[in-house]
Amino acid sequence: MNTVNEALWVEKYRPHRIEDCILPKELKETFQKYVDRKEIPHLLLCGTPGVGKTTVAKALCEEIDCDYIMLNGSDESGIDTFRMKIKQYASTISFGGGKKVIIIDEADYLNPNSTQPAMRGAMEEFAHNCTFILTCNYKNRIIDPLQSRCAVVDFTLKATDKPKMAAGIMHRAEYLLGEEKIPYDKKVLAEVVKKHFPDYRRILNELQRYAVGGEIDAGILSLVADVEITNLVDALRDRNFREMRKWCTHHGYDANQVFRRIYDSLYDVVKKETIPNAVVILARYQYQAAFVADQELNLVACLTEIMAECEFV
Repeated sequence: MNTVNEALWVEKYRPHRIEDCILPKELKETFQKYVDRKEIPHLLLCGTPGVGKTTVAKALCEEIDCDYIMLNGSDESGIDTFRMKIKQYASTISFGGGKKVIIIDEADYLNPNSTQPAMRGAMEEFAHNCTFILTCNYKNRIIDPLQSRCAVVDFTLKATDKPKMAAGIMHRAEYLLGEEKIPYDKKVLAEVVKKHFPDYRRILNELQRYAVGGEIDAGILSLVADVEITNLVDALRDRNFREMRKWCTHHGYDANQVFRRIYDSLYDVVKKETIPNAVVILARYQYQAAFVADQELNLVACLTEIMAECEFV
């Protein structure tokens, strides 16, 4: 294990077997069948960040013991990546004689006008020698011809799966804190899990950050607290653009957290007749967040429109 993997809990405690992955029963059984048969079809794993897509892709390859490489679509999105890396690797024979696998993480960032179309032919041409596993947060950014060539697995959780998943993450968090010899308050740990669920990666990263102080206790509750929008709502109600923008700049919350927090608070802060307008605005900008380069600008634009279009109580 290299130094980076030793330092990052999310890598140090990444499961290497499907059995150890925290997944809904139905998904785990599907992936276990691939392992048992030692066959992986072309896969498109889609879902929100941190739910285990990349972990599953790696665990499949490691359990079957096949050669694989990992590429990141957000870093290597252009056609040169296809020509110099993807096609070259897919066309060569595995040292072990079996199939090879190319995992493309964040494949939704691959160029839809060049790289993605080029991969259509590669998936068919090299199917006898190489399997592709694509992961993405936004399935709508993967062109239809690629989706049709893959078994699409959606990591979206059903309501009935969430309690078991949360309990599994809680149990795993307790285990790793024990391994790291970090004292913790179980109620505070539960608050961390609750806040970031189902983003398991975020939970581990936050726990590692909080653990720098030596323990996970009530002292971090102010950091775990949900997005506080009281001052933001005051600025929107007063049509105070300067204060609204200052709030966005200084607080540094994830934009999607802010969208969700405002949505959950609509009945308390917006007049009932303008709630539909607010919902439509929030949904549009949350969708746009998947494509924009500047998340803060997108958030400010959303809040500006809400400020102009909605009446506050």
